Amino acid sequence: MARWWGPAGFTTSVDELDVRVGGGYRFRMQPPDGEAFHLAGEFLAVEPAARLSYTFRWEPPDPDDQETVATLTLAGDGDSSRIELVLGPFRTEARRELHDAGWSDTLDRLAESLDR
Repeated sequence: MARWWGPAGFTTSVDELDVRVGGGYRFRMQPPDGEAFHLAGEFLAVEPAARLSYTFRWEPPDPDDQETVATLTLAGDGDSSRIELVLGPFRTEARRELHDAGWSDTLDRLAESLDR
């Protein structure tokens, strides 16, 4: 995960990762410019190769943030795969756009990592 998680230019280290219902995660993210921050949450659903759902919160939180829930659904079709992401709710449109941009970069980085 550390190779592909996060927006372009960010580095990520995994402080905790316990992928089971009730387990948690905590990642340290370092933007190219600025101070590091953490993401953390708990796993709500773990269905290998099918679905993953977890809470998502920033540490420290931005005043416009609230805890969200991310649900990733995976579907394979021969040589290709599809990932559907549902994430929310968001307190502001600006925070939704920030997540949208970050996830777009993250999924691009994942695709590049899998292509290698």
